[in-house]
Amino acid sequence: MNGEINLQKLIREMKPRLNDGEFVYCAIATQADAVDLNPLCMFLEQEIVTVILPKNIADKAGLTYPSICAWITLTIHSSLEAVGLIAAVSTALADANISCNMVAAFYHDHIFVPVKDAERAMDVLHSLTGNHNEQ
Repeated sequence: MNGEINLQKLIREMKPRLNDGEFVYCAIATQADAVDLNPLCMFLEQEIVTVILPKNIADKAGLTYPSICAWITLTIHSSLEAVGLIAAVSTALADANISCNMVAAFYHDHIFVPVKDAERAMDVLHSLTGNHNEQ
């Protein structure tokens, strides 16, 4: 199943969903240690293994993290070859002075924003779609 590539349709139909919970980015020394944490996301960087995981799991493991994030999923199935969606979303959030970290997965794009900005980020994203009444 191919994802959507039309930018106007992606923006109009992205239907952002705020997921429950608090999430953090942590640096882990080895891939094996990272896998043991059952992370939401893992990326093998040259220097370290970066994981995104629920805050409570990081706390249980005694890990440190620089900030606490909310996780927003753009529920439209976007193609990995789509051009401009991440740029449009990150620009809209930047214009609202909301920092964001984007993760592209096979079906959806995901946005991690500071917890304190989660509701405001949702408002910005709904405004971008033109569907101001959705929440």
